[in-house]
Order: sequence, then C-alpha cells, then structure tokens
Amino acid sequence: MSDVRHVLVLPDRDSADEVVEALGERFGVREQPQVVRDALAGEDDAEDAQWLVVLRDEEGRLDAGELDAFAGEWEGWREEP
Repeated sequence: MSDVRHVLVLPDRDSADEVVEALGERFGVREQPQVVRDALAGEDDAEDAQWLVVLRDEEGRLDAGELDAFAGEWEGWREEP
C-alpha cells in the first residue's frame, strides 16, 4: 500500500467544497478529502487564502493530468505534494 496524495489548489472555500462533492461523482473517490485553508505568505485576510483539497490515492488509480484539468474547471490546479 502506498501513501500517494494529490493536492488540488482552489481560489476559495466554495470552489473547494464543490470540488470535494464532484470528486465522488466524477472519479468515484470514496474517502472524504481533507479541505485546508492555506494563507498566502504575509497575508492575514481570509480573502487572500487559497484552499487545498487533499485526497489520498493509495491504489494509484487517479491520473494527475485529469485531476489538474478537473481543478482547472474551478480556476485551480493540482500541486505536487
């Protein structure tokens, strides 16, 4: 069993929540991804935060390119963890 993780970076909380819901529908993700607020360096304002959706892929069945395109639908991207 591997500990593969994918990190999707989204511009706001609403987008992150929508992505979490859509992951199950589109990719069959069963385990609830973790949503984390990532404040930009030197910024205290919540408006200047990115939101990360962290999902485990122990079976290695999720394609990184497909996840990147998927996150792009919400103006986000896939980051290497």
